[in-house]
Amino acid sequence: MKIAVLRERGDGETRVAATPETVKKLIALGASVSIEQGAGESAAISDSAYTDAGADVSTAAQAVADADVVMGVQAPDVFDLAGAKPGAWVAATFDPFGRKDRVEAYAKAGFEALALEFMPRITRAQSMDVLSSQSNLAGYKAVISAANAYGRAFPMMMTAAGTVSAAKVFVMGVGVAGLQAIATAKRLGAQVSATDVRPETAEQIKSLGGKPVFAEGLEAAGEGGYAAELTDEQKAAQAEMVSNHIAKQDIVITTALIPGRAAPRLVSDAQIATMKQGSVIFDLAVAQGGNVEGSVPDQVVQKHGVSIMGFSNPPAHLPADASALFSRNLFNFLNAFWDAEAGRPVLDEEIGDAIRLTKDGAVVNARLTS
Repeated sequence: MKIAVLRERGDGETRVAATPETVKKLIALGASVSIEQGAGESAAISDSAYTDAGADVSTAAQAVADADVVMGVQAPDVFDLAGAKPGAWVAATFDPFGRKDRVEAYAKAGFEALALEFMPRITRAQSMDVLSSQSNLAGYKAVISAANAYGRAFPMMMTAAGTVSAAKVFVMGVGVAGLQAIATAKRLGAQVSATDVRPETAEQIKSLGGKPVFAEGLEAAGEGGYAAELTDEQKAAQAEMVSNHIAKQDIVITTALIPGRAAPRLVSDAQIATMKQGSVIFDLAVAQGGNVEGSVPDQVVQKHGVSIMGFSNPPAHLPADASALFSRNLFNFLNAFWDAEAGRPVLDEEIGDAIRLTKDGAVVNARLTS
């Protein structure tokens, strides 16, 4: 079985779907691996490193020719897959709700699109979950970037010239990214508080040294560990709590996302105006519409003396580590379903039906067809 890995063509995408480490493991399973020239350059992986690991390094057309599986970080356009076997798997992130046109193009072309972001959040799939591994890095990078933009120190410092107070960091949304943001800010010496719409996250916040801050009667737990959308009454209660708390903060990290919908608005312009001059807000949801009023992807916006920032693709700012984790997720996925007799992976219904978008010329995922 042939596995192909192409160079990522998305704007600002620096990651790669395979590393020399995972190439060796895939070959050990019995697959051959073909890598497009330069695929790993932005992640500090040379072509010779892939060759040394046993991969064939060639042009894009040669890499994808007769491929049974194409692995990507972001799904390639269909025309980049010319020459792959009919019905070939393409395992990548697809943005299925935002790019339905691409999903339909895959169906029309006869490829089997496997959306890694649809991986179910169940115990046996944890090692395959690209959203978790990449969100972990995103939470870390958000705090580091905010600290760099903040004009003061994070930890309390006692000096002969006086004491510098610790920065106050407020994390909004306690998923994987939020938890890592709490942990990172705490390691840097900040006073950390956090909020979420799921009360059960209070213990997680405390376990990392943060202070839980919750509005009364607020609970909106969704499926698969994600938050659900708030009612108007809950939104009002949350807004009041945020308004009372945010004015005292130096750094705010927002992380809230609802699958298949625009990011919920958590911080308004009026709330930004109450913050201290020189404060920083990092909006991790900026690419999905933003949690913060006025945030713009990949730009630092100044409002009321507050710097508002956010990256459209935070993991791409840590390409080496992000690629290492993403590629391990992909290998774990293929390895979990590898059938030695068939010489290829064979999906089961639980995970296969969850991540499969297209098959036999049709869009088949229930989340897209219902």
